[in-house]
Amino acid sequence: MSTTGEATVNPDGSTTFDDAGADANFDNTTDGSGIPNMDEETTAEEIIKGTDPALYLAIAVVCFAVIFVFIQIRKKRKSDEIDSFFSNLDGDKFNLQLPGSVDDYYEAKEKCEKAGWEPGQSSGAQPSPHHRALAQALMKRCIDDIPIVTHIQRESPGMNKLYSQSMCSVKQWKSYQAAEAMVSAEVEEVRAEADEIEPGWSQVIWRQAMQYSQMLKQKEEQAKKAQAEQQRAIAAQQAAANEKNNAEKAKYDAIKAKVDAEKARLANADQAEKDRAAKAEKAAQELLKAEEREKQSKASFGGKGGMKKGFLG
Repeated sequence: MSTTGEATVNPDGSTTFDDAGADANFDNTTDGSGIPNMDEETTAEEIIKGTDPALYLAIAVVCFAVIFVFIQIRKKRKSDEIDSFFSNLDGDKFNLQLPGSVDDYYEAKEKCEKAGWEPGQSSGAQPSPHHRALAQALMKRCIDDIPIVTHIQRESPGMNKLYSQSMCSVKQWKSYQAAEAMVSAEVEEVRAEADEIEPGWSQVIWRQAMQYSQMLKQKEEQAKKAQAEQQRAIAAQQAAANEKNNAEKAKYDAIKAKVDAEKARLANADQAEKDRAAKAEKAAQELLKAEEREKQSKASFGGKGGMKKGFLG
């Protein structure tokens, strides 16, 4: 829509025209404070175009550095956990000791040798007391060795696998090797001593010891089981006795409660009867007092204070 300009005559004779439409258009591009309005899309594009690309590169580098540091910290933490795990394995796992029955055997052997026993002699049909005592001492030694022998046998495959994959520490591997060497030497020494006591016994002594060890273990487990059953039986008897005592106590308490309730009822009845008698006695006393007052009143009325005869006559 077109607008009409307004002419103004100046004092010098010139004329000027006020363009109302231009003013109106100018007003439409400003806000109330007089600042021109800016198009949002145009402004965003201008800001983006004016941003230095090096800023984006710097942000990317910072993000990459943060991620790299986080990954390195996580790897170090995981490595520390693994080192701690293997460090814990270096503890007492292979810190094995020979049983005390080893020294006991050599003490028994020394006594037998002093008594005239000679190694390598067959016992024959009738073994001597020294031969029998020494054989028993060696068998006890062999049976006591069974736990450490089975421990090394159980751990050997795993340790060899860890060592082949470089997954165990040097300290742990050396500790295992020392324990294995000690156990192997003990096994061979027991066999040698067995042949001295009875030639050929070395071929079967460890198998016999394993059988005896299993028998002793089963016997021990049976003893523990029997003890546990005995304890359960004692506990059951105690529980039954407690239950019986509780039942008797509950019965006694019920009877006592009934007796106490009856006593209380009788006591309340006696008290009520006494209260009624007291109230009746009190009522009788009050009635007697009322009659006495009435008599006194009548006597007073008929006495000095009464009216004389013939007062009206």
